[in-house]
Amino acid sequence: MVLNYIWVAFFLIAFVIALVKLIFMGDTEVFPAMMNSTFDTSKTAFEISLGLTGVLSLWLGIMKIGEKGGVVNVLAKILSPVFSKLFPDIPKGHPVTGSIFMNIAANMLGLDNAATPLGLKAMEQLQELNPKKDTATNPMIMFLVLNTSGLTLIPISIMVYRAQLGAAQPTDIFIPILLATFCSTLAGIIFTSIYQKINLFNKVMILTLGGMCLLVALMIWGFGQMDKETMNVMSTSVANILLMCIIVAFIVAGVRKKVNVYEAFIEGAKDGFTTAVRIIPYLVAILVAIGVFRASGAMDMLVEGVKWTVAAAGGNTDFVGALPTALMKPLSGSGARGMMVDAMTTYGADSFVGRLSCIFQGSTDTTFYILAVYFGSVSIKYTRHAVACGLLADLAGVIAAIAIAYFFFG
Repeated sequence: MVLNYIWVAFFLIAFVIALVKLIFMGDTEVFPAMMNSTFDTSKTAFEISLGLTGVLSLWLGIMKIGEKGGVVNVLAKILSPVFSKLFPDIPKGHPVTGSIFMNIAANMLGLDNAATPLGLKAMEQLQELNPKKDTATNPMIMFLVLNTSGLTLIPISIMVYRAQLGAAQPTDIFIPILLATFCSTLAGIIFTSIYQKINLFNKVMILTLGGMCLLVALMIWGFGQMDKETMNVMSTSVANILLMCIIVAFIVAGVRKKVNVYEAFIEGAKDGFTTAVRIIPYLVAILVAIGVFRASGAMDMLVEGVKWTVAAAGGNTDFVGALPTALMKPLSGSGARGMMVDAMTTYGADSFVGRLSCIFQGSTDTTFYILAVYFGSVSIKYTRHAVACGLLADLAGVIAAIAIAYFFFG
């Protein structure tokens, strides 16, 4: 229901702004631009789905081998104490906890192509536990918020963009991004727990969250000892080695259990194809609405409004130039990436705005895209508090990114 209101609002706001620009400013290009964006974004949505088909087939095939080989069940048992607190509605030892862990691990390593199919697999398993098939359950929402908060330990793509655009030290945003994305994820867990009345003040959760804080601190210290080249090589190598180890471990587990791994892979791969086809209409709907909103100039007006408000209150407006990246990130990953590149090109890769746009890009994930894809894959219509919690996590990430950027680069 919330997505319905947001979707309608995008179109109505864009139409009103375009009409005002046409009548009072004589802008005859705004409506053609909006119509062109509908065709362009619908094509993009289809291409994204088409591009996901092969990756989904691969990873759902691998997951099927792991499922039949018992790996997912082992992970579920290991994580049961933590997940029983964070996802109290999931039965203890259910295989979905293993799938959720695999998805979160892939996201943390920046392996987007692996994370999405693993996440869709987890969402399908959660749907099996759902008594109301058109309404999101509490575990679905908690899982989705963990994805939208975008906890990433290795933002390699952002560092590559900075290097291409002439940054003197492309890795100087590594620690700020790590801190900002951790704040976003922690906030997402807290906000969702408040909505769902989950008690986080217990020994298991305190030890888990405290351990995560310690792990982040150790990673920050470890990578901080490396130079730029070593950091890039290490982060890329660790991610790829872990990914290949997962694939081999699943295959070996399947062989040990005397599973026909080839047939199991084919069975899972078929699910990947049908899932990719099923999400096309949901992606088209959300991306077209975002494209029209952008083309009307509504995003630019929103940024200028924020700048005027901050200036009127006597605040520092240095961060406003990077805001388009923050505002676009919940709507479109590629759009936010374009805004980030534009900010670095316009202001300089080593400028405050350029660096802050990179931190924005790495601190959260594409909330509405994830909502459309994950909920669309299992035909969820009523999202309950998923949008609110996802956007609150995004807001926490944005605020943290601004504060951290001023601390490191201001």
